[in-house]
Amino acid sequence: MSDVAFIDDDDLLRAANVQALMLAGLTAAGYGSALAALEEIGADFPGVVVSDVRMPGIDGLELFRRLRRIDPDLPVILITGHGDIAMAVDAMREGAYDFLAKPYANDRLLTSVRHALDRRRLVLENRELKRAVETASEDMPLLGATPVMARMRQMLRQIADADVDVLVEGETGSGKEVVANALHRWSRRASRPFVAVNCGALPETVIESELFGYEAGAFTGALKKRVGRIEHANGGTLFLDEIEAMSPALQVKLLRVLEAREIAPLGTNDTRRVDIRVVAASKVDLPALVRQGAFREDLYYRLHVAGVRIPALRERRADVPLLFGHFLARAADRFKRPPPELDAAVRKHLAEHEWPGNVRELVHYAERVALGLVDDLRDDPGARAEPTDGTLPERVDRFEAGEIRAALAASQGDIQATVAALGIPRKTFYDKLRRHGIDQSAYRPPRQTAR
Repeated sequence: MSDVAFIDDDDLLRAANVQALMLAGLTAAGYGSALAALEEIGADFPGVVVSDVRMPGIDGLELFRRLRRIDPDLPVILITGHGDIAMAVDAMREGAYDFLAKPYANDRLLTSVRHALDRRRLVLENRELKRAVETASEDMPLLGATPVMARMRQMLRQIADADVDVLVEGETGSGKEVVANALHRWSRRASRPFVAVNCGALPETVIESELFGYEAGAFTGALKKRVGRIEHANGGTLFLDEIEAMSPALQVKLLRVLEAREIAPLGTNDTRRVDIRVVAASKVDLPALVRQGAFREDLYYRLHVAGVRIPALRERRADVPLLFGHFLARAADRFKRPPPELDAAVRKHLAEHEWPGNVRELVHYAERVALGLVDDLRDDPGARAEPTDGTLPERVDRFEAGEIRAALAASQGDIQATVAALGIPRKTFYDKLRRHGIDQSAYRPPRQTAR
């Protein structure tokens, strides 16, 4: 789409202005009449309209009023003769962006157009954010006004209908599944199944039959045929989360699926064609695993036809207030409570916390604030008690409890991840929870179950 739609019935004048705009680095399209322009300008036209006032048929003022009905925020710049200046001023009172009196310098046109484009981009970005809020799911990662989020949303829109396999990379809690869901919803496959498989949550003895399915009698206990997740996703999208956890043997079989788009269920030599789009996700550095020989290089490049990296929340700190405000309002509505006033401790935490659990951690924190469970920093699961007084054993206990709370917050209550981070046996971990009176369920996001 063009940056500028330039409308004038004077062919030479129109061509000269379009050329001047393009020489200045803008894209411009010329139209000889208002009707021709109206056929191509819709509510989400990304640019600016520049129109002469004096034209046969529909004049510039009538064009402006029709465009106002299509999109009241669309910037319209009117070009007038000296006798039409009063008319143009009235149009600006109605909402026209600017007017240029003939003759005008090219610099005057360019300045007005560039300012109008800046305004237009802001309006369209705010609309995109509003649409994102309206379609937000539990761990919505797509909200944000920072440039990195705008670029990510734009990229997702560009590749959603490209029907290529995608690799999504991001830290725990950043929203990889929601990105995969967005790619599915925005694609032509939206009416077909979205099938999610967590490769790290399924035992190695089970994952192959879950993915590929099996025929009756394929193994002991296989009493009837089972359709695998890959075949179930036929026509739709298969989301493979924690792809780094897939065993080398299974990586070989997945590579064949990606290359041939066919599967062979367990217990049969027959192959079946599948029409799927694969979105894989990883929370670790896959190229590093490839270099270590822990992940197949050919599978990595086959998955990485298009790559999407979700920025960590600490990389877009300017988005934290917007996200928190949205999640707090949603939590207050869910708990049937008015949104609370934010005290200095909450504001300080929002401004300074590193958010190791990313958007998922922020959702959980907003819910605790909505419930009034963070009246001071001792109630905040991300805060650490400072050992400033008491006996040495008491200070050690406070430090230990703070470390456990911080690890739980970082893993969003994932016991396996917390135990691994602390480097202690699971039994010791539960003993310490009881000793310090820590409730691990308070650190889990909504509807997440304990492992």
